[in-house]
Amino acid sequence: MSSAKLIYEGKEHELPVIVGSEGETAIDIRNLRSATGAITFDPGYGNTGSCTSDITFIDGDAGILRHRGYSIEELADKASFTEVCHLLIYGHLPSREERNHFRDQLNRHTLLHEDMKKFLDGYPSTAHPMGILAAMVASLSSFYPPGPDGEDVDLNIIRLLAKIKTIAAFSYKKSIGQPYIYPRNELSYCGNFLQMMYAVPAEEYRISPVMERALNLLLILHADHEQNCSTSTVRMVGSSGANLFASIAAGICALWGPLHGGANQAVIEMLGNIAADGGNYRKFVDLAKTKDSGFRLMGFGHRVYKNFDPRSRIIKKAADDVLSELGVKDPLLDIAKGLEEIALEDSYFLERKLYPNVDFYSGILYRAMGIPTNMFTVMFAIGRLPGWISQWKELVDDKSMRINRPRQVYTGPTERPVPPLEER
Repeated sequence: MSSAKLIYEGKEHELPVIVGSEGETAIDIRNLRSATGAITFDPGYGNTGSCTSDITFIDGDAGILRHRGYSIEELADKASFTEVCHLLIYGHLPSREERNHFRDQLNRHTLLHEDMKKFLDGYPSTAHPMGILAAMVASLSSFYPPGPDGEDVDLNIIRLLAKIKTIAAFSYKKSIGQPYIYPRNELSYCGNFLQMMYAVPAEEYRISPVMERALNLLLILHADHEQNCSTSTVRMVGSSGANLFASIAAGICALWGPLHGGANQAVIEMLGNIAADGGNYRKFVDLAKTKDSGFRLMGFGHRVYKNFDPRSRIIKKAADDVLSELGVKDPLLDIAKGLEEIALEDSYFLERKLYPNVDFYSGILYRAMGIPTNMFTVMFAIGRLPGWISQWKELVDDKSMRINRPRQVYTGPTERPVPPLEER
């Protein structure tokens, strides 16, 4: 095993080096504090490996994303979302028998306990669906508590995967004042969600194959993305021994932020602002290039990918196909295409590697499918759920797991006395 040497205060310390299966290298600093009394300083944890994992591999420089060794391009082309769920959570693509059993289990557990509808009824119509989703997922732990030895984990995983789309669709129906539409077991995972979202009583709802394929693709592209903010949150909470539902609810809250899962909503809001200003998108491109303008083009660039996000290439083609097949005409989509064209040719964006990312295209596609803007992040959460579950499961199955406890560098006042009240 190779090692790295650290010289601190005249003393030399040898630190083990860990090499991953794809050649990723990490200097193991687990004993650094006990050996030197010092800690590392890494705001945002951008250079810190918090775990080893065999779920997802990303090479941001090369634009590579793989799940359990399978490229995202092949999974998007050849797999269903439920097959990707099985792959992430259980480590392998399902056989025909496993796929049918898994699908049957997901269909059998789609219904919500009727008492949970009382929670939904208590929310105002203005409640954000992400707030509802986080609270409802956390409340599942009250209806389905884990057994004393965690023997219900697999069943609770199925329950969560099955029920999240029902909770999401019900929260949408609540926001528009329509009655809830119950799931139908004969439909696919994506088809079931679409009919719960868009069907109304006493009217036949025909599921569009175009919409079903597009949703399946979107969910696959969001399924897992290594140790991002929400996934790290799930692991952080899970490290305390918190149950599956509580850990996932925490991940949903982290995803809600506009710098994370809310980015695709921010893209559409930006496009709306450009349209309201007259639609001159070139003006806003110039603002983004002006250092002190305070304006930022949402949906461009990625913290991990220094090349084109591989998911963006897939979703761009899907967006073009769906817009064509649905015959969608939308001024915001025209603005988006104009921005995309400039960003792929302008030296300012190319030199800084600010390519349109998955959030840019997913927002466009969701809008074309008629999904309201405040549901975009919910859709992201449904897609990301199997990744969160697989990361949580990997954590709790690790016998060497310890509770997460980052350190800090204190910069406040040193010790001082509390002055008497009359002197304050």
